[in-house]
Amino acid sequence: MNFAINLTVNGMRRAVELEDPRVTLLDLLRERLDLTGTKKGCDRGQCGACTVLIDGRRISSCMALAISHDGADILTIEGVAHGDLLHPVQAAFIAHDGLQCGFCTPGQIMSAIGLIQEGQAGDDLERIREGMSGNLCRCGAYAGITEAVLDAQKSLAQADGRRSA
Repeated sequence: MNFAINLTVNGMRRAVELEDPRVTLLDLLRERLDLTGTKKGCDRGQCGACTVLIDGRRISSCMALAISHDGADILTIEGVAHGDLLHPVQAAFIAHDGLQCGFCTPGQIMSAIGLIQEGQAGDDLERIREGMSGNLCRCGAYAGITEAVLDAQKSLAQADGRRSA
């Protein structure tokens, strides 16, 4: 028996047939939709490498059944930049050396975008560290990651201020 679901992934409507209702969202993204930027780290929801945004909220896609998100709006790392224009969080990660090996970077960036959109970043480095604590970095680039989130949050707030003025 096949199960049909519809998703909006990075702004594109996708109709998907699932042969197995136990397929995780992570495996669907990577293996069926060829969106391999979302990484499989621990496969237990503990490292954050698979973080994506579903309807604007951060989730560990390795812990989410694809079938449970029929109709959802999903944003992956592949949908963050606009052509050659990086998202402010991506640009801040580069500017602040918020990466080393890069394996955790897509999940870190998605988590940072979610943290900022949720209004949880603030301007306190400790608050940012706590908000990003579900994303692990084996290389220890935490100082750069925290500074990048702070910088991106300020840039996005300034851009929002210019738009509303």
